Amino acid sequence: MTDVAPTHIEAGASLWRDAWRRLRKNHLAAISFFLLIAMVALVIVGPWVSRYSYETQDRELGAAPPSASHWFGTDDLGRDLFTRILYGGRISLMVGLCATAVSLGIGVIYGAVAGFAGGRIDSALMRIVDILYTLPFTIIVIILTVYLGKSIVLIFMAIGAVEWLTMARIVRGQVVALRHKEFVEAAYVMGLRRRRIVLRHLIPNALGPIIVYTTLTIPQVMLLEAVISFLGLGVQAPMSSWGVLIQDGAKVMEDNAWRLIFPSLFLSITLFSLNFLGDGLRDALDPRISKD
Repeated sequence: MTDVAPTHIEAGASLWRDAWRRLRKNHLAAISFFLLIAMVALVIVGPWVSRYSYETQDRELGAAPPSASHWFGTDDLGRDLFTRILYGGRISLMVGLCATAVSLGIGVIYGAVAGFAGGRIDSALMRIVDILYTLPFTIIVIILTVYLGKSIVLIFMAIGAVEWLTMARIVRGQVVALRHKEFVEAAYVMGLRRRRIVLRHLIPNALGPIIVYTTLTIPQVMLLEAVISFLGLGVQAPMSSWGVLIQDGAKVMEDNAWRLIFPSLFLSITLFSLNFLGDGLRDALDPRISKD
């Protein structure tokens, strides 16, 4: 009896490993990913090594154009614009992440409950979402910030509370598609509670679309914060965000164009990078894309 040499068995690859491989091949998404990392590192570390504080004033200098001592120039109070952009980036990114986390928490739970319950409960919950979709959310957020105050915490709570509707629809659709799968039926047979099935089985299996839409929600939230700050309802002096700096620069754009160009450039790069990364993640996590 002759020995048969074992054939080589190719190791399998997980969904996330395949997704990462496809994402790396998407050059625009990969560049956006590293740009975002660089931007986050810059706004976190930059102010610590800067020679200036975001509130340090030099009234004698006034609004000065970019120079060796002030790379992005100064505002009308003589404050270093580069430092203020870095501090403003902290605020804008924090609002984007925190407000997205609020909308994520509301939308995922709401959509999962609606999709898992089905029937009249699902119909009633989604009709509420349809009604809320007809409301002008930007105006609602502005009204909330006017009546509840201009605290930074209230701003991202107000924005997050109105940005969850699309997330709820996405999660609901995923749960409806998954609730009759074999692993859910097996969980029923094992006697698991419904809450455990939703939290431990259904939501984790819907993470792909959730992650993709999260990366697309962050720029929406940051843009809404910029609009609110542009209207004077965002963070208050001496703090700043990119929206506040753009508002200040727009007032003097004819004489001090650098005060509008630089904060707008930082905001645009971040928003474009998040959108390109979201598109890349959507393609990478699409189960219909075959393995290369």
